[in-house]
Formats: sequence, structure tokens, C-alpha cells
Amino acid sequence: MGSMTEVKIARLTSQESASYRGAASCAPGGHLTDEQRPQPRFWVRHIPVYGDLILAPMAGFSDLPYRSICRELGSAMSYTEFVSANTVIHQRALTDRALRRLRYKPEERPVVFQIAGADEDAIVEAAKRIEELEPDIIDLNLGCPARRVCAGGAGAALLRDPAKVARIFRKLTAALSVPVTGKIRLGWDAQSRNYLEVARAMEENGAALIAVHARTRDQDYSQPASWEAIAEIKQMVSVPVIGNGDAITVADIERMLVETGCDAVMVGRGAMGHPWIFQRIDRDQVPIEEKIAMIRRHLREMLAFYGEPLGLILMRKHIPCYLKGHYRIRRLRHSLLRCEDVETFHRLLDELAQTLK
Repeated sequence: MGSMTEVKIARLTSQESASYRGAASCAPGGHLTDEQRPQPRFWVRHIPVYGDLILAPMAGFSDLPYRSICRELGSAMSYTEFVSANTVIHQRALTDRALRRLRYKPEERPVVFQIAGADEDAIVEAAKRIEELEPDIIDLNLGCPARRVCAGGAGAALLRDPAKVARIFRKLTAALSVPVTGKIRLGWDAQSRNYLEVARAMEENGAALIAVHARTRDQDYSQPASWEAIAEIKQMVSVPVIGNGDAITVADIERMLVETGCDAVMVGRGAMGHPWIFQRIDRDQVPIEEKIAMIRRHLREMLAFYGEPLGLILMRKHIPCYLKGHYRIRRLRHSLLRCEDVETFHRLLDELAQTLK
């Protein structure tokens, strides 16, 4: 895999970290007395978590720039985008892309590295290697529905074999010093909703937390998430349970917490272009001036992390998310999505502010 020196570059240096706005500490209230200091919402084995809202791991969205913004605004944990076990073990050193996905700031802790794979031994070997980067937790992806992931037996495809899930968690727990967790769906399809069997296999073999996207692999977002399943899992297991699915508004979040009894809510689509959800502020309550200011800040973070022109190119996909619900701006939105120059991008944002004022 390469030397420890190569590995350590996944963590930002203190100088690099200082170039970003500081995110909320993983243990808030460090200057307070023991009586005043907030208590953890829950524990992932020995890791305290100080909040009940968490940004979901999403390919292309939960990178370091956006994670750190959401963490600062209240997301309680930082899940990375997943890395492939095969990528980790078949490269002499981690690829730039994989390393970039695993880079994090100290202020993001607790940091969760998410890994995906199909081969049991490859998953364990890859997890041991990325543990050298000093995450707080390593999470197994058992929920990704993407065809290219499932075709190789990874992601949600693992749900079809609970015995294999049990073996993987048993091996991971024995091999790693950090807690091992997993994010699941309810099953492969409507005919195989085996989430209770999978959750039991995970807990009995060392899983320290279970995150549940309350849909099967073949369900799209037009069908409502089954929060009842989250409640069933929560009642059955003794480890923390994070609920995920259809938590779009503040009211949704509060209702999920009450109806399922879950320890925290993981927000995916509801957080895209809306980091204020972690402050329990709904999308339509954020003034357009504040949205544009956040777009500018997000762009600065992207440019600092990815450089030019990649930072701008990757930023563009966030624009429709930030501007969701705003109309009369079709031309400007189209121009922002095609913009290839940072100065022009800022000029278009100025024009947008005037149009929506």
C-alpha cells in the first residue's frame, strides 16, 4: 500500500486545516464545566456523538468541502464518500481519487470512513489499511443501489446473503481496533425485506451502530420510506440506530425521531444545497442573500480543496440544489451550470442576487 508517510496525507495538516473555516468540535463546550458540558446523544462503542442530525454519505456530495460546512452547522458525524475495497488493496498506494475521498479535518471528528466491497477478505484487508489513516469508525456500505456497484456483489447486493454479512462483520470486528458499523436498506426487493435478519447478523457479530435507509434496493424515491422498519430494528437491537429516508424538512426529522425512536436522523436529499437543515431551518426560510453567500463560500472551499478548474466544475452540480424552489432564473441557472471561469461565476451570482431581490 505504501509507507505510513504516504498514508498520513489523507489527514489535513494543521496549516491546511486553518485555511478552512473551523468546524464544530466533536466534543462541544470544551471550555465549560462538567455540569455545563452537553452530554452525548449516543455512543458508538467508545466514541461519543453530540447530536441527532447527520449528513448522509453521498457520492459526489459528501466530500470534505461540503461535509465541513454541514459539520459546522450541526451535522454530528462526518461520513466520507465510500471507497472500493478493491481499489484500496490492488493499488501499491492509494489513488489520488481514493485518498481525496478519505481526507478529513480534525474538526470533523468523529470521522467515519465508508468502504464497499463484495469479497470478504478484500474488505477486511482494505479496512485494515485505511484504519492507518486514523478514522474514528469504519462503516460497511450495504445500501448503495447503483447498478455498477451491485453488479459486482457490493453495496445493497450484500443484503441477499445475511450469513455473508455476519462473516464480514465478525472478521472486521476481530481485525480492527475502531468500531465497525454498517448502513443498510430494507432488502434487495419487496420479496426479500430481510432487514431484521441482516440487522441481527450485524449486531451479533460486532456492529456498533446500524444506519437504515428505509427502502429496498429496487425502490425509487417516488415510494415513501418505511419508517416502521426503522422502529422495528431499533426495538430489536441494543446498538444505536440511525434512521434515513424522507427526512426532507424539520418536521420530517422530528416526526422520524418520535415515530421510530431512532438515535439520530441521517439526511441525504434534504441536505443537498441546504446545509441549514442541520440548524433545523427549512429550505424556504433561508433568505436568497444567505444562500448566495453560502454558494460563494462553498466555491472557495471547493477551489481550496480541488484547485482550478476542477473545483469550479464540481461545484456546478450543487447549484440546482441551492436554488431549488426559486423560479424566474432559468437563464442564469443554465449559465452557472456551464460556467468555466471563477470571475464570471461570481458575476453571475451578483446578477442572480439582483434578480431575486
